Amino acid sequence: MKLFSKKKNPQHDVLLNEIKKTKIALESAYSNFENVIDPDLIDCYIYEVNAVQKRYKFLLKQAKEMDNDLSTI
Repeated sequence: MKLFSKKKNPQHDVLLNEIKKTKIALESAYSNFENVIDPDLIDCYIYEVNAVQKRYKFLLKQAKEMDNDLSTI
């Protein structure tokens, strides 16, 4: 039984909010990619999907590291 709960870090809440926003942006980029036929726009959305995926992966890594740091407190 734990007597103390994890300390809340305001940065953690900000990070979770950014992850949510990025997830929405990724869904939007996928949707836009699926609905275009112009080759230039296809390229544009491929780049956008890749960029947002990298941001999402980065934020998830940051959240995981932050959770590990909080668990050691």
